[in-house]
Amino acid sequence: MNQSALIRPEWTPATIGLMVLGFVVFWPLGLAMLAYIIFGDRLRGFKRDANNRADEWAGKTSRWFSRSRAAGYNTHFSTGNVAFDDWRKAELNRMDEERRKLDEMRDEFDSYSRELRRAKDQEEFDRFMRERRNSNASGQNPVVDV
Repeated sequence: MNQSALIRPEWTPATIGLMVLGFVVFWPLGLAMLAYIIFGDRLRGFKRDANNRADEWAGKTSRWFSRSRAAGYNTHFSTGNVAFDDWRKAELNRMDEERRKLDEMRDEFDSYSRELRRAKDQEEFDRFMRERRNSNASGQNPVVDV
């Protein structure tokens, strides 16, 4: 732990001043600073433990998700009714196909918009160059605002 830190979880003039200032401005801030002074040395271990638990949970759920997708369940459980499960699977496949079509349409529109912006930028640049050539040909120096 960096012991040269100005704000560390112990009774230093800086932490006491921040605590008093917190109570003056908004009392929950002062209370939070008091809790940090008293329990701050335990926060590092608490944070490490919480992160480890969250990582374990995320690993378990991602393994479950990948297994269920590989089994073709689309993250849904079987109801036991074969006809309903078949219908649901067909509907989910249809929705996936619709989503794929929408994604393709969005990609096409994005490329169209990019091309439109590029054409507009090219037209503006060409107009700028034309005006610049015309002003230089007529012997005028273009005015540059700085």
